[in-house]
Amino acid sequence: MKMRNALVLSAALAPIVWAVACGSDVNTATGPAPTVLPADVVALHNSLAPYSSLALAKAAGYSTAITDCMSNGDEGAMGIHFGNTELFDAVVDAAHPEVLIYEPGTNGERSLVGVEFLVPYAAVAATAPAPQLFGQKFVHNDVFGVWALHVWTHRSNPSGLFADWNPRVHC
Repeated sequence: MKMRNALVLSAALAPIVWAVACGSDVNTATGPAPTVLPADVVALHNSLAPYSSLALAKAAGYSTAITDCMSNGDEGAMGIHFGNTELFDAVVDAAHPEVLIYEPGTNGERSLVGVEFLVPYAAVAATAPAPQLFGQKFVHNDVFGVWALHVWTHRSNPSGLFADWNPRVHC
C-alpha cells in the first residue's frame, strides 16, 4: 500500500515539478536552458547597464525610434525599438547591438528588455548565408530589409533567449 501511495503521490507531483523546472530562463529559441547564461551573453548584459535609462541610451546614439511597441497576439511582444543608425552596417559586434528594445510603462517610463542585432540587406544580401552571433543564425526580416537576431538580455523569455517574440513583454 505504501508503494502505491508513493506512486500516486509521484504522479500527482510530477506536473508541478515539471512546471517549476520549465519556468526557468530559456537559452535558445528551441527550449529550456541551463540556469547559467553563456559568458558572451552575460558580457552583453553587463555592457548594457548604462542603457537601463532611455535618456542615457539616447545620449549614446540610440536615439532613432524605429518602431512603436510591437505586439503579436499570443506570441507576445517585442517592445519599442531604438536604434543607433551609425551601427547599421555589415559589422556584428557582440558588445554593441544596433537596437535596444524597451517596454513601455504605465507612467511613460521605459524598461530595457532586450536588444536586436541587425545587418541590412544592403550590407549582406538576403540571398547570402545568414550572419551569426552567439552561435545563432540571424533570421530574415523582409519588412525592414535586414537580417535580425533578438537577445532577451533583461527579460527572461519562455519562448527562448533568441526568439523574436516574448510573451513576458507587453505593449
